[in-house]
Amino acid sequence: MNPIENNARNATIRARLTSGLLNKRSEQPLPSVYGVKRKINRQMKPLASWMATCTLLFSHCILVHGGLLKPDVDFSNYNVPLQQQLVNRIREKVAARLGPGKLTRDRYFIIPFAYQNKGNAPQFSHSFISVIRVFADNKQPRLTAGFRHGTYRNWNFEAFTISWLPHDFDRNPNLCVFDGLGSRVDPRLNKCPISRGKSFKLEETLQLALNVKNAVGMWGPYEIKKEAFDLAVKRKNLLDGGTIGYRADDRLYRKPLVAVNCFHAMAGLEELYPNGGFLGTGFRMWGINGTARVLIEYTKAVRNRGLLLEPVNIKKDLYGFVYAPERNSQGIYNPFPNASAYYQ
Repeated sequence: MNPIENNARNATIRARLTSGLLNKRSEQPLPSVYGVKRKINRQMKPLASWMATCTLLFSHCILVHGGLLKPDVDFSNYNVPLQQQLVNRIREKVAARLGPGKLTRDRYFIIPFAYQNKGNAPQFSHSFISVIRVFADNKQPRLTAGFRHGTYRNWNFEAFTISWLPHDFDRNPNLCVFDGLGSRVDPRLNKCPISRGKSFKLEETLQLALNVKNAVGMWGPYEIKKEAFDLAVKRKNLLDGGTIGYRADDRLYRKPLVAVNCFHAMAGLEELYPNGGFLGTGFRMWGINGTARVLIEYTKAVRNRGLLLEPVNIKKDLYGFVYAPERNSQGIYNPFPNASAYYQ
């Protein structure tokens, strides 16, 4: 046997001996101070491996809303104002649905919104919705008076927002929701007055959220039929007519068309003021919960009639914009599965 073959043979023997020693050592019990054997450790390995795999590869195994695991907030657009971030997202989503080809007919979309503070206090929560019409190419659009009009890429569009609040809420944001002992249970005990209502524009509503550094959420855009767009226009005209007031607790006033809150002003395109929430009263239906309830009304009633043209996933479709005092701030309030940060 030459020297090279001899060295290789000796290396193989040493490797086998080392492997044998390690295998025998691994079968020895742990020091008695631990009071357990290594076989227990071997039994725990599959569980530890599963947990690691779940955490690294399948983060949705753990409930995001439970606070155990949350994705990082996106700070890439931190210096972009809140309104511009939100509008940019709407434009991108609508453009993706319209596609690159020629637009041969008008297309219609809704974007439901909500905002709320960390405690989800009703006086700092709101539900509202924007409605968009994108006009067909090579067609002279008949613009609707009072709507916002504009152009994006080569598309002409018009849009409006239903954001129902007291008419002076931008100057007097002290919203009365429940006033009086037992008023949450019995609406007859609520002393809050009826206010003259107003539907604020989208930019005005976002400024209200920005003033108190609220978290702002949006769903969609979702494409709808022209009939749904027409119903939304009808609802806006009804609210703008001045015959209906605003009251956060509208349990005694919405059916006789005296006053409604923000949630009932936009809920159910085909039904004026549907009930929802605890005992059908709308109790705790504000902020994200309120708008989610609106989407339930849309998917259960409107989509069955073919007015809503897209499937809705209330949890997964929700995207948020959260206030951060500084770039890469930690511990900011984020009630959303995915969110971008803003400060202005």
